[in-house]
Amino acid sequence: MDSSAWVALALSLKVAGWATLIDLVLGVACGWLLARKRFPGRDLLDAVLTLPMVLPPTVLGYYLLVLIGRRGWFGGWLNETFGIQLIFTWQGAVIAAAIVAFPLVLKAARAAFEGVDPQLERAARVLGLSEWAVFLRVTLPMAWHGILAGVLLAFARALGEFGATLMVAGSIPGKTQTLSIAVYEAVQAGQDSVADTLVGLTSITCIAVLLAAGRLSQARTAAT
Repeated sequence: MDSSAWVALALSLKVAGWATLIDLVLGVACGWLLARKRFPGRDLLDAVLTLPMVLPPTVLGYYLLVLIGRRGWFGGWLNETFGIQLIFTWQGAVIAAAIVAFPLVLKAARAAFEGVDPQLERAARVLGLSEWAVFLRVTLPMAWHGILAGVLLAFARALGEFGATLMVAGSIPGKTQTLSIAVYEAVQAGQDSVADTLVGLTSITCIAVLLAAGRLSQARTAAT
C-alpha cells in the first residue's frame, strides 16, 4: 500500500481526534445548558449551534476564512499578536472539522441530559451534594452512553469532512491532506488505484465507528 495513504490516514485520525475532543467538551457544556436551563434566546442559540448541520460545508469554510484568515478579525489578531497562522495548517483543519461535527455531539448530549430524571438530581442535592458533584456523580454517568454515541458519530463526521477543510487548510500532502481530500486529488489525477485504497480505508474506519455507536445506543436503550 502506498505510504501516502497511511500518512493521509494518520493525519485524518489526528484531525478527527482533536476535533472530537473539542466537540466533547463544548458539546456536553452546551447540551447541558440547553437541557437544564430556561433563558431568553434559548431556541435561537440552539438554532445557531445546530446551523453547521444544514449549512453547505463551503459556506462554513467561507465563514471560517472570514473569522480566522490572516485578514479575519480573530485570525488577524492571532497573526499580529502571536505570529500564529491557522490557514493552511492542520490546526485549521481541526477547527473546520470540529465546527462541522459539533451539532452531532450537541444534539446527542442534550437528548441524553433530558433523559435523566430530574428527581434523582434533586435527591442528590437534598443529600448535600454540590451542583458540580451532582453533575459528575449523577447526571453525567446516566447520560454517558448517549453522549458517547454522539461523540463517535462526530468522530466519523470529522474523519470524512471535506468542503470546509479544503477551503481552510488546503491540500498539502503530509501536512493538511486528509483522507477525503486525498481521494479527491487522486480522482482528479486519474489515480484510480490510489483512490480505491483511500476509499477502502475511509469506509472501513467509518463502518467500525458506526457499529460502535450503534452498540452504545442499544446499551443506552436497554439501560432505560
